[in-house]
Amino acid sequence: MNSQRTSVPDEPAVRVQGLTRTYASDGEPVRALAGVDAAFLRGTFTAIMGPSGSGKSTLLQAAAGLDRPTAGSVWIGDTELSRLSETRLTELRRGRIGFVFQAFNLIGALTVEENILLPLRLSGVRPDRAWIARVVERVGLGERLRHRPSALSGGQQQRVAIARALATRPEVIFCDEPTGALDTTTAAEVLALLRGVVDEHGQTVVMVTHDPVAASWADRVIVLADGRLVHDMPQPGAERIAEHLAALGRKRAVGAR
Repeated sequence: MNSQRTSVPDEPAVRVQGLTRTYASDGEPVRALAGVDAAFLRGTFTAIMGPSGSGKSTLLQAAAGLDRPTAGSVWIGDTELSRLSETRLTELRRGRIGFVFQAFNLIGALTVEENILLPLRLSGVRPDRAWIARVVERVGLGERLRHRPSALSGGQQQRVAIARALATRPEVIFCDEPTGALDTTTAAEVLALLRGVVDEHGQTVVMVTHDPVAASWADRVIVLADGRLVHDMPQPGAERIAEHLAALGRKRAVGAR
């Protein structure tokens, strides 16, 4: 949507190699990811798409260190996650990764400000008040800091979740269907905020979405099917994304006959 892109070094913020994830379902092995290789460059916005069961959320969770893969490697910057203990992995997630969920996952008993500062509090890190003020201004919630989540609209709650993800100045922000529960207008506001985070602050955003319009805000769209990366498209636009997904759906339907 934004035609001006910030030039960034050709350096991955996140890299996955040979990523495989197998789990049991009714006693039978199911392969959610089948050797995925992908890199997400610093200061870019990538959308991950694919049909239900394609492995996109599994990829996001493994890349964010929320789920350990069965095989393969994940790097955040130059840190390989499989080498870390659970304690070190938790510390890395708190300091270098932000995560935005579709369901917001705010703490109802805390104010907006307390929710935003929660990752810093859990890490025992003193807030950088100047940075927090910039984040709060960016998400447009300066007059809502003393409110609790129940007093906010869905879009405002998602803005709090994004501010919370930004509070630690993470290297990368992972978003799992961040607009899935929002109306069209509010979704556009949230996507514009994520786009601005990339363009103005040089953050890296990796977002799972099912919506071609949401994906069109990204610099790049990757498409998964049956646990494999099948398309990698730079700035394709909503119409081309929809065409690719429709063609993929037809191909899967023919293969299922």
